[in-house]
Amino acid sequence: MNLTDTIVAISTPPGRGGLGVVRLSGSRSRPIAEQILSAVQWRPWQAHLAELLDRDGRPVDQVVATFFEAPRSYTAEDVIEISCHGSPVVLRHAVERALQAGARLAEPGEFTLRAFLNGRIDLPQAEAVHDLIEATTLYQARVAAQQASGSVSRRIAPLKEQFLELIALLEAGIDFAEDDVSVAPAAEILRRLDPILDGVRQLAASFQYGGLVRQGLTLAIVGRPNVGKSSLFNRLLEQDRAIVTDIPGTTRDLVSEISNIGGIPVKLYDTAGIREGTGLVESLGIERSYQAMADSDLTLVVIDLSQPLDSEDHALIARASSQGRHLVAGNKCDLGRCSTAIPACMAVSALTGEGIPALRDAILESLAPHRAFEMETGFITSLRHEQLLRESSAWLEKARAAVESNIPHEMLLLDLYAALRPIDAITGATTADDILNRIFSTFCIGK
Repeated sequence: MNLTDTIVAISTPPGRGGLGVVRLSGSRSRPIAEQILSAVQWRPWQAHLAELLDRDGRPVDQVVATFFEAPRSYTAEDVIEISCHGSPVVLRHAVERALQAGARLAEPGEFTLRAFLNGRIDLPQAEAVHDLIEATTLYQARVAAQQASGSVSRRIAPLKEQFLELIALLEAGIDFAEDDVSVAPAAEILRRLDPILDGVRQLAASFQYGGLVRQGLTLAIVGRPNVGKSSLFNRLLEQDRAIVTDIPGTTRDLVSEISNIGGIPVKLYDTAGIREGTGLVESLGIERSYQAMADSDLTLVVIDLSQPLDSEDHALIARASSQGRHLVAGNKCDLGRCSTAIPACMAVSALTGEGIPALRDAILESLAPHRAFEMETGFITSLRHEQLLRESSAWLEKARAAVESNIPHEMLLLDLYAALRPIDAITGATTADDILNRIFSTFCIGK
């Protein structure tokens, strides 16, 4: 793509609405807008009432055009946003007229890419813009907004500064060795290196929670027939999504829906009741229940507290335990307790809601212990960032081993520079074009 072109795109979702926005960005934004709109006395950062014209100069729509003068705009270029009535015909006409006047149709994410390339934002901020658009919960949106304002960059900046200070110290000792500039002893190098390594490790580890915030998690609800799985599913979902009856085996297939638990999107799976000696259709449903257990981030085993536990309950709990993270919920606690106590079993009632808030907390706690990284500016949510931080950490560990082994400082510097490159790749200082293309191709056109 030619980044000197003036680009145009519809920046609002497809369909009909009260308003639709067409966005222009580039050095020719004003001349192009003047060809498709009635006369406007442009003033920066002010809205202007105008008419959108057809080729013959006849009005098609009354619009509001806002001019953002470079560099104080989203892209750091001249930007004009034309707010039309939200008719697809009108919006397409505005774009077509802009194209005829010399604009080019914007590529996906090209407005934000220009903002990055023009120094308006850094790469973590650009990625956070995409996360903000894709957010499905208010908490996700708040975290993305924090990152779009530079929270990740502010967390990385002190680490990079410490990197550069250590590198400068070693470079000075090598470059000016003949001038009796003292080379730092190993203890001093380790004193400076260890905080950098700890900081990089902690930031990488924060993805354990940050990944959940961004991507959500999956939860399979399993148990014998009639223990109340579907009722619990509906209670967690806060709507009647699954059919609930007293007939054993009502649920024959997986039923899934997304719920908001603690601001994190959780995909719930209501599964077929697991029991022996069933027919073909129910057996297929049970196989899918086992598959859901294997594929989910967390398994919630439901037992009936009002009935004695049997071998199927114990076998199911054992199977869930062998597969990884799981919780045990004892449903129907409002009917009394007949079941033998199971360690860490949470008493709940899908009917009355008793114990449900504690269960929601336990679901998040089991996947992000103590929610240790739930600081709105203290964790990363991007897998790309996590992988780069792990790479940097590995090189820092090699550098630390080199110091302890009295390796010459020239070789130690190679490890430090290698550790610094992934940090620069996070902020976009050394990011390759193919990485940028991969990131911005996921954006919608017009952003």
